[in-house]
Amino acid sequence: MIPTAEALKLAMDANLDLVEVASDAKPPVCRIMDYGKLKYERKKKTSKNTKQHQVQLKEIRMRPKIGKHDIEFKLKSARKFLEQKDKVKFNIMFRGRENAHHELGRTILGDIQEQLTEIAKVEQAPTMASGRNMIMVLAPR
Repeated sequence: MIPTAEALKLAMDANLDLVEVASDAKPPVCRIMDYGKLKYERKKKTSKNTKQHQVQLKEIRMRPKIGKHDIEFKLKSARKFLEQKDKVKFNIMFRGRENAHHELGRTILGDIQEQLTEIAKVEQAPTMASGRNMIMVLAPR
């Protein structure tokens, strides 16, 4: 335990600062260090964490009787999502008599998968989810 005046003199001689580390302790704990450097490192540490991208799951819904142009339009938005590092969930909804033709949904999802191969990988292969929906999830490469 060093008196405060002596600790201040030691810090000034070393061209550093006397920084209180634990004010709750009896007696309070201080450290001789470069306070400007400490502040800089703390700021750098907090700013590094804020630049992380939060991955979102974007959903694109379709029906099995979707037109060619509509698929191209949906592909364009899916490509945009994948370039922004978000995952894309393709959902094909079957209603009524469409339920008898699940192969239409599989071919549509297969074509989509083929066209997005260079920027996406399949995270979940096309599967029938809850009776009426066929789902495929793509993640960015």
